[in-house]
This record gives sequence, structure tokens and C-alpha cells, in this order.
Amino acid sequence: MNYILLAYNLYFFQNMRYVYTLVFSLFILFPVSAQVYGDWHDDTALLIYAPRYFGPTAFPVPELRSGSIPDGFEVEARGEYHNYIGDKTKDLYLRAFIPVVRGRAAIEVRFIAVEDYTLTPETRDERHASLLECPSYESYSGDVVISAFYQLLKSEKWCDIMFGLNLKTASGGRLCDARFTDAATYWFDVNAGKNLLNSHDGKYALYVQAMAGFYCWMTNSLLHRQNDALLYGAGFTGVFRCVSLSSDISGFSGYRNNGDHPLLWRNNLKVEYRRNVLSLRYEHGMKDSLYDTYSVAYIRKF
Repeated sequence: MNYILLAYNLYFFQNMRYVYTLVFSLFILFPVSAQVYGDWHDDTALLIYAPRYFGPTAFPVPELRSGSIPDGFEVEARGEYHNYIGDKTKDLYLRAFIPVVRGRAAIEVRFIAVEDYTLTPETRDERHASLLECPSYESYSGDVVISAFYQLLKSEKWCDIMFGLNLKTASGGRLCDARFTDAATYWFDVNAGKNLLNSHDGKYALYVQAMAGFYCWMTNSLLHRQNDALLYGAGFTGVFRCVSLSSDISGFSGYRNNGDHPLLWRNNLKVEYRRNVLSLRYEHGMKDSLYDTYSVAYIRKF
């Protein structure tokens, strides 16, 4: 009996030797997942934390506002298409505006709920990204931005002035493809608006707006842990009955000069009916953030 067991054990271990050899050979010949994962972490040090080398929503350029805090609650859903010679991106943007003290203070929460993209090989290499498109088995969302607003001045004689404090969290995905930075950003701004023309019956009006502030984001550089920028913007809004058209030029200027001077020309056409608003937007990237963005949004006011 002992001889039979000994013979069986020798036979078993001889066959297992071939199995171990086969498994080891497969790991040597096809180290795909481990190799890709290692390369991804190695390449993060090569990423350039600037709007020029990331996705269209990684460094949000603050929107120019009227200088006056709205009285009511608002929710918005917006579909966006960002077109760049080396990057085609689609996303769903969601926003909620919540008054805290009517006409005096409010908070706003907004984020990219889902995003999809396709890169050219040239843009992928320029950004040191990993893949040309988001894997079909993986979905990801963008950063959450939380803002607080306070009305500093409200005057028909002079102007309306509003102060904003904003924080972008590090919740966005796909750092490996330079979609979001996985790092915090904050900015504070002052928006001012002045009514230049207003009819007695309220059918038409013309407003001018301006913005100035400070913008700061964390980077992956050991020498420059953050980049500081001056924030600016100016534009106008025309209103006729239930239709409004606004246009502005806004951006910020960092100090590292590595693609950190985004400048946007924004246009927004709104049609409102019984507190329901349809918004059609077009944005043109004039510098560093070089996307043409087309979007359609539905806004509900309460």
C-alpha cells in the first residue's frame, strides 16, 4: 500500500511540475495587466497640470455672473459636446442653486455626472495619457464644485456686487488619461453688474458685467506644489421679453506659463416660459483651452 501511495505522489508532482511551468510561462509572455498598471503610475509624473494638457472640464473657467443673487431655487441638466482637433468629449452636467437667505446668500453644487471621450494618438502622447478612449466596461464622473455666494451691494444707482467662494473637489476619475486632476482647486471672485438700459414696461433691458478674482490649483510638481492665477471676465446681457442673450470673454492667467492661460468666448441664448428655461450655449476656446463647446440645457426655477 505504501508503495502505491509513493508512486501516486511521484506521478502527481511530476504532472504539477508541467502545470507550474505552463503558468509561469504565461506570466512571462503575457504580463499585460500588471505592466499597464505599472506604466500608468510611472506616467503620472509626466502629466502637465494645466488646462492645455487636460480634458475640457478639468479646470473649469468660472462663469461670469450678473452680480445679483437670484431669489429662487434652480436645478439644471445640460448635455455638452466639446470638440477639439485631438479630443472629442461628451458629458452630462448637473447643477443645483439653493438660496440660503433670500437675495443675500446662496450655495450652488454642480458636477459632471458622466463623461465619454475619444483622443487621437497625437493628443494622447502630448498629454502623456494612457488610452485613446474610455474603456467600455468603465464609467466615471467629474469633479464636484461647491460655491457660496454673498450679496455685497445691490444698488440701481451704482451696481450690484456679489462675492463668491468656490471649491472643486478631487472626485473626478481617469487621471491616467488626463481627464481630471485628482487634486483640489479653489477660487474666489467678485462679480459686478450694471443696468445700462431698461424700458419702463420691463420688456427689454441691457446689462454689463465684470468679474475679477484669484484662482489656485494643486499640481504634481515637487517644486511648484500649486499654481496661482488671476481671474477675470467681462461681458453683457440683453433681454427682450422672455428671451435673453449673453456674451462674455473670461479666463485666468497662471504664473508658470505652461498652458495655464485659458481664455474663453461664451455665448448663451435663453428662452423662458413659466419658470421653465431652455438654454443654448456656444463656447470657443481662444487660448490654451482650445475646445469648441456646444450645449443644450433645461433649467427649472422654483
